[in-house]
Amino acid sequence: MEQPKAQNIDEYIADFPVATQKILQQVRETIHLAVPEAKEVISYGMPAFKQNGVLVYFAGYAKHIGFYPTGSGIEAFSAEFGDYKWSKGAVQFPIDKPMPLDLITRITKFKAERDMEKTKRKK
Repeated sequence: MEQPKAQNIDEYIADFPVATQKILQQVRETIHLAVPEAKEVISYGMPAFKQNGVLVYFAGYAKHIGFYPTGSGIEAFSAEFGDYKWSKGAVQFPIDKPMPLDLITRITKFKAERDMEKTKRKK
């Protein structure tokens, strides 16, 4: 039986165990502090932050938090991922270890700058 899709990030986070909720909330606040003007949305069923385009997505799982800064964010920071599992569009942060909030902040700011440059080029 599939869960009804969350309409906003609060609903999304509420579906997780309390310990995971705290971590998701921490990631959410970190992204929000990095790019305060970004708008919260649900995209592809996941929490996301949008400026002109979507900057980053994140999602909760049983054993990790998925962070999705898409290809450019992964490419720019892959040297810093160390032991984290990652692919061309995502990185997994285990929930039994402290979240790398500084890294999440830097990736989010990088994505916001890229997004602004892209928007300026279009105008």
